[in-house]
Amino acid sequence: MDIASFIGMVSGIILIVVSILLNGSLSTYVDLPSVMITVGGTIASTLISYPLKEVLNSFKVMKYIFFNKPLDNNEVIRQIVELANTARKDGLLALEDMAGSLDDPFLKKGILLVVDGTDPDLIRNIMETELDFLEDRHKQNQGIFETFATFAPAFGMIGTLIGLINMLKNLNDPSKVGPGMAVALITTFYGSLMAYLIFMPMARKLSYLTKGEILQKELMLEGILSIQSGENPRIIEEKLNAFLSPNVRSKYGSQKQRLREGDLNVSEK
Repeated sequence: MDIASFIGMVSGIILIVVSILLNGSLSTYVDLPSVMITVGGTIASTLISYPLKEVLNSFKVMKYIFFNKPLDNNEVIRQIVELANTARKDGLLALEDMAGSLDDPFLKKGILLVVDGTDPDLIRNIMETELDFLEDRHKQNQGIFETFATFAPAFGMIGTLIGLINMLKNLNDPSKVGPGMAVALITTFYGSLMAYLIFMPMARKLSYLTKGEILQKELMLEGILSIQSGENPRIIEEKLNAFLSPNVRSKYGSQKQRLREGDLNVSEK
């Protein structure tokens, strides 16, 4: 679960609601025609921009914004080093059995290509093509949320113009000017809220998650090719550590040291 997404979304809504209640009533900000113009118009324009299947799929992707498994690159490096040690001792064919226990389909596919004796350049081309399509699929979902964020303020403004026109028709009645102006501005409020509290942050979070996943897959690819070339497992480990930030790298070093100390304690017993 992504705590940051929950905190950001919930705290944003709570702060806005509390701010409204301190100086007025929530009922003042509820207007059905404004909802129809802003929400309906935004959805309609997005449906014109993308196929229905892709728009519906983007709503399914929303769950990953709030429920995503943290990427553990340290664990990936540990698995690759273990695979490298096995390949060095027992040969590349010994990796076939180990591949069955791998959870990540990308890493599993790469190891099986190595076991099959596929040319290194071909492995790189196959895996990089898969990476490109993965990135394209993710960018398409991001693009849909960015489209929502682009159209929402625009339709908020359209709703405001409609409200202003209706208000100007009643200028001869001063008692209707104030309420009419308030209703006219509600659509802009709705559009801005949808764009900058919901859809744009979601697009940014998906972009962040995509970059992290692509980095992990590139790390895997480098490890797979290093195993195939028969490099020393310790060299592979150092090479893959370069993908990690200094902070994560130090945590990995501390974790590895604790594991070594644990193995020494077990051997002494």
